[in-house]
Amino acid sequence: MIIMVNTDPSDAAELGAPFFQATVAAAMEYEVEVILTARADELAVKGVAEKLFVKPGSPKSVYDFIKDAHEAGVHFKICTPTLDLWATI
Repeated sequence: MIIMVNTDPSDAAELGAPFFQATVAAAMEYEVEVILTARADELAVKGVAEKLFVKPGSPKSVYDFIKDAHEAGVHFKICTPTLDLWATI
């Protein structure tokens, strides 16, 4: 289980590792959940993760890391009250 609570989407450099680690663990046949809450919920708002890149010039967006994790079997959970807050800002 990876809980992304203090992960701030404005610092994209810190976003790759949790999704990459989740992908690797799922590929090793572990059951993996990533829980997004607080500022990390912003990543679930359509269009946000697509615009973020872990490092300048990278061909993979944060959304690509999320898609890789999902395709590997990672389950995502989102704090919906917080998501409602970010979706309306």
